[in-house]
Amino acid sequence: MDTAEFRHRGKEMVDYVADYLENIEQRPVYPDLKPGYLRSLIPTEAPTDPESYDDIMKDVERVIMPGITHWHSPHFYAYFSAASSYPAMLADMLCGAIGCIGFSWGTASEATLVALLAARCKTIRRVQASNPELSEGEIFSKLVSYASEQSHSSVERAARIGGVMMRKVPTDSNYAVRGDVLRKMIEEDKAAGLVPFYFCATLGTTPSCAFDCLSEVGPICNEENLWMHIDAAYAGSAFICPEFRPLLNGVEFADSFNFNPHKWLLVNFDCSAMWVKRRADIIGAFKLLLWCSSVLQHWQIPLGRRFRSLKMWFVFRVYGLSGLQAHIRKHVSLAKEFERLVRADKRFEICAKVVMGLVCFRLKESNELNQKLLERINKSRAIHLVPCQLSGHFVLRFAICSRSTESHHIQRAWSHISQLASELLLEINHHH
Repeated sequence: MDTAEFRHRGKEMVDYVADYLENIEQRPVYPDLKPGYLRSLIPTEAPTDPESYDDIMKDVERVIMPGITHWHSPHFYAYFSAASSYPAMLADMLCGAIGCIGFSWGTASEATLVALLAARCKTIRRVQASNPELSEGEIFSKLVSYASEQSHSSVERAARIGGVMMRKVPTDSNYAVRGDVLRKMIEEDKAAGLVPFYFCATLGTTPSCAFDCLSEVGPICNEENLWMHIDAAYAGSAFICPEFRPLLNGVEFADSFNFNPHKWLLVNFDCSAMWVKRRADIIGAFKLLLWCSSVLQHWQIPLGRRFRSLKMWFVFRVYGLSGLQAHIRKHVSLAKEFERLVRADKRFEICAKVVMGLVCFRLKESNELNQKLLERINKSRAIHLVPCQLSGHFVLRFAICSRSTESHHIQRAWSHISQLASELLLEINHHH
């Protein structure tokens, strides 16, 4: 492809992308295919001779699109939002063209791990300073980390990769970690000769968007020499709105903080931002005196990353603070609208406080019945949801995800859910 064809095809691609996003809600949000469907659609060998670009684009619709889950469809209410916006896509094109490899920063999962590794390194040095007779291995085997039982699986994975124990902290009725429970666990572990060194606090847990009580756990972590990392992957974006700032009270006790602009700040995947209180703590843990140590910042696990800040810069300038706040507030008000619809139906209950763009709800029935309801919702493929477990209950999560979701989508989703619930309950009553 030469420059002239690139110009022509590039303009075509922008039109294709615009058409795709403009008409996305006409596509089934979730594919109706079995894994392996591609096998019969593509040749077994790569082509020997070049093929025409037009044929490739035809195959996008024939081969690729039928198997895609459309994350940016207004009928997508699963997981958390995956941000997307036109300025971010344009910046991503430019990022691809410049193609420079940056040398710092990864994703939220990596941030959790990097903070844990830095805390591990710092603690071993601290303990050795006062107990020089202990070997690094002896201290290492006694290290223990903590996280909410509601924390994301990547937090537990970080402890496994870091080779340290992790204890799950039970939460209160709002699914938040409170100070007294954490303190008790730390005391028990110290009495048993262990060395508590790290606590991952969550602001906006994955199951229910709960908020650990930073102003209680923070001072405890500081007193006890625990590194406090804050994982605010989803909810962090909302802190640009003053009304959500109180949820950050106690952030001053944290050693590190991470959130994902690619979830809720209109910056497409991937883009994760981390702050560290003392940069020396991170750099100290990763410093290798290599030939390139003068070149590198010792900030992350992979050596390189894409030029991600470019798309943030585009998005922030095109939307402005007011536009970004409006986006967050719109999602929150749509979640509140869905919550009202659920509450108005006596067959259903809300299972967790609705603070941001997530509503956790279920039928006031058995777990099996709620599981059946979710199966029907996803099988009908009009909307897409995922479940979670809260207090032993099977719960449906309804997350406002798409930039283009409007009130009429919410109304339609609810009438669809309540219709399927009626059919299901009718069948159950017939059987009895």
